[in-house]
Amino acid sequence: MRNVLSIRGGGIRGIIPCCCLIKLETQLGGLTRDHIDYCAGTSTGALLTAAVAAGIPASQLLTVYTERSKDIFTPTGIAADGKRIIQGFMYDPKNLHDVLVSVFGAAASWTMNDSPIGVMISATAMDGHNWFFVKDNAKNNQTTGVVKLIDAAVASACAPTYFDHWPIAGIQGQQTLNFFDGGAGGTANPAYQACVEAFEYDGFTPADTKVAALGTGFFPAGSTPPKGLVQTIGWVTSTLVDSGEDWVDDAVKRQWPGVMQSFNPQLPSDIDEADLSAIPTLVQIGQQMAAGMDWTQILG
Repeated sequence: MRNVLSIRGGGIRGIIPCCCLIKLETQLGGLTRDHIDYCAGTSTGALLTAAVAAGIPASQLLTVYTERSKDIFTPTGIAADGKRIIQGFMYDPKNLHDVLVSVFGAAASWTMNDSPIGVMISATAMDGHNWFFVKDNAKNNQTTGVVKLIDAAVASACAPTYFDHWPIAGIQGQQTLNFFDGGAGGTANPAYQACVEAFEYDGFTPADTKVAALGTGFFPAGSTPPKGLVQTIGWVTSTLVDSGEDWVDDAVKRQWPGVMQSFNPQLPSDIDEADLSAIPTLVQIGQQMAAGMDWTQILG
């Protein structure tokens, strides 16, 4: 049996699937990558995917979320809102890149091809085309394997109006391409594309594959219109990402019945992906969800 892990986007809400990975490593021992064959992620899920591939323990990743997010999501408050309106984004993705480099150590220089497991990270180019960063193999176009693992992850995490774009040079001999969050291209939930990559290009078969899809929580959409420019920008960005998530699980279940289990808790409130004040609540939600997961049953 082969195992695929898929992790959704959601900014600071990545704490929730991170807690689930801690449970996996506690229950099964070793690292997450020791127990899976393929990992796919978008946005914060891309950051976790890259870290899983690089062999970073999940407990260390949770510490990054809880203690170093302030180095990434800066400035805050009125200063962030003003920057969003004037410059079009609040946060510099270089801060995120620098944090990842410090955490990854020697693996900071790895390319996609260096990953010991299969990986897929989605990002959206400024021309509107979706890119799926994967290792090169005989069945694909062999265009993204030379991209650095960290670059792909940062590109995928640059949610519009939250982060500025992230440039990546030298893909298929092209000039520099600028990327935003994969969720902007409809792949905030990467589970479907993970199955496509695994089954169509990497030799997996549905009969001997299990897919575990981890979400970052959801809050039922309300009907109250946003007020003012800042709220409207936030609503548009969130809706753009969320609407691309909803159909994916159903599509996977229709096309490959019985392959996937999905885990995505309802949130007590609408927690913004940059709301650092929600960190204690997210840790609690993540630990509660993780407590109910039996990874010996979820994985084959």
